Amino acid sequence: MDIQSVLKVSNCHITIRDAAILREVTFEVKQGRITALVGHNGAGKSSLMKAIIGSIEKKEGTIIIDGIDQDEHVSDYKYQFSYIPEEPLLLNELTIFQHFQLYQKSYDIPDPLFIERIHTYAEAFELMDKLDDYPEELSKGMRQKAQTICALLPDVPLLLIDEPFMGLDVYAGTYLQQLLKQRRDEGTSILLTTHQLDKVHDLADDFVMLKDGRVSSAGAIEQFEQLDRRGSL
Repeated sequence: MDIQSVLKVSNCHITIRDAAILREVTFEVKQGRITALVGHNGAGKSSLMKAIIGSIEKKEGTIIIDGIDQDEHVSDYKYQFSYIPEEPLLLNELTIFQHFQLYQKSYDIPDPLFIERIHTYAEAFELMDKLDDYPEELSKGMRQKAQTICALLPDVPLLLIDEPFMGLDVYAGTYLQQLLKQRRDEGTSILLTTHQLDKVHDLADDFVMLKDGRVSSAGAIEQFEQLDRRGSL
């Protein structure tokens, strides 16, 4: 049985200040699969993530999430994903709990589910006593935990994560890894970037490798492991 593709990136071309960053990028992320976007620094991973969320414009190509085209249905498209950036993007005028409430309202999360997830995630990430604090009062690691919780609150077809384990302690990183596997098993599709190859092997089902702004290879994680053993990465 064919597995539905939740994310479809087709012939994507991105330039920044007239420099070509990504060229003819085409790949898919299947439903209920974790796909690792890998490549050396400067390969274009973060730029591709930003293009998918819409924070930078693509010059050519199409990006579709769960059947909704980024260009044709901009408003609906934005509700098909949540995003964990490499650096926390929190508002200094809002407390941590107010950030969570903002996500609840934005994604129309029912109160019972919202309360349950706040309690579960805040306890696990050791943020329960920080809910009334402002971001500037917290360490970078704590801010990253808050940002992670924000993205995990809604049920969306696609979860996008740029370097998910940066800034997290070992316990929080292990818990996040368990959560991502749980979300995958529940049907969520996940696209993540990471330079930690051990995480790729432990977590991902599939991979897409970028090299010099192009997709150089893609497939099941077993193929990536073969490339790793041969020293072809």
